[in-house]
Amino acid sequence: MRKDKRRHASPASWGKRILLITLAVLLPLGWFLTPRLAARMGLDEANGVKIVVLNYHKIENLHNSLSVLPEDFDRQMRYLQDNGFHVISPAELHAALAEGAELPENPVLITFDDGYQDNYKNAYPILQKYGFRATIFVVTSFLDQALPGYLTWAQAAEMEASGLIDIESHTVTHGSMTELSDEQLRYELAESKRDIEKRLGKQVEFIAYPTGTYNLHIASLVKEAGYKGAFTIKYGNVDAASNLYALERVPIFHTANTYRSFLERLQYVPVFEQLGWNKS
Repeated sequence: MRKDKRRHASPASWGKRILLITLAVLLPLGWFLTPRLAARMGLDEANGVKIVVLNYHKIENLHNSLSVLPEDFDRQMRYLQDNGFHVISPAELHAALAEGAELPENPVLITFDDGYQDNYKNAYPILQKYGFRATIFVVTSFLDQALPGYLTWAQAAEMEASGLIDIESHTVTHGSMTELSDEQLRYELAESKRDIEKRLGKQVEFIAYPTGTYNLHIASLVKEAGYKGAFTIKYGNVDAASNLYALERVPIFHTANTYRSFLERLQYVPVFEQLGWNKS
């Protein structure tokens, strides 16, 4: 009798096969996983409502990773409108996490880092078109200075007065916070907050960490300075398990297919969290 020469697959081999099969199922699923379908699949049950915080930098006709083309940004905003997303503010996010306030279905927060002038020239009109609010974290020493391409205080004041744009802090100089002394940190936190409040006549309550660098000590100083929350560049959705001083965001970049990348980032995060991709 002929012997069967087929070898039994090793556990490692089976593990690779299972991984490939899982990806083959999940990747096509991402294209059809609308927010309402995600809710029906129970993806919003663990740790409460999932809040998407989108993180942009530049909205400009430049071909680099930080510059999303205006037409791409418009298409992304149209997707949010057409698919039942509801844009919220940082204050509403904080109220939900800290006080249990109710949020609308499919909440999303739109944020920009650094305070580039194209946020005013290109992003702001598109946000007005859809009636969407957004938050711009500005580096206060960059405004009205010789550095080209940044907002002026007049532009910031106009957007803040519209009720659509919330101007918040990104520190004074954009230095990596883990490389600063406590004295320097307290200056960056307090002075940027004071400057925005004085110039725009508003309360500054949120900050985004420059370059995303932070630690628990820095977070304690942020709280001490009077901020209610801080945003990182840590990839993920915000929910009840999130730290108010280390809030996750979903970065949006210019890629070879920016719209496809936007959909993937928007839709895959809740899937992987449901499968056990835990916050760290």
